[in-house]
Amino acid sequence: MSWSNAYIGLPHVAFGRERDGCDCWGLVRLVYRERLGIDLPAYAPARACALEEAEIEALIGSAVTGGDWVQVARPEAFDVLVFRRGGYRSHIGLVVDARFMLHSPETGSALADITAPRWRSRFEGAWRFRGRA
Repeated sequence: MSWSNAYIGLPHVAFGRERDGCDCWGLVRLVYRERLGIDLPAYAPARACALEEAEIEALIGSAVTGGDWVQVARPEAFDVLVFRRGGYRSHIGLVVDARFMLHSPETGSALADITAPRWRSRFEGAWRFRGRA
């Protein structure tokens, strides 16, 4: 059984950070805390509008591509994958294995095949937290 099974089906809640609901960053934060013992910042939004894609891109950009993260060419389990959505880097997922990621779409947390054209065409890069590099 994969570690990811414990996180499948969690409700999607914009800016949520706990098991009762989380967005894509909240899911990463939850997994890192529970599985790796690493507390990542909550990055509470400055504004309440979850649909502001540029705002979300800035949030993800500062969270994942900042000094605590290093870009990697060969992603491993628990690395963060960044994807474009609507022209912005506004979605992230966690590597489960070479084929699947755990992410939090609006339907709730689920596995997705990262080799599928839908994800491959929007892939921006993979990052590893320096604390586990």
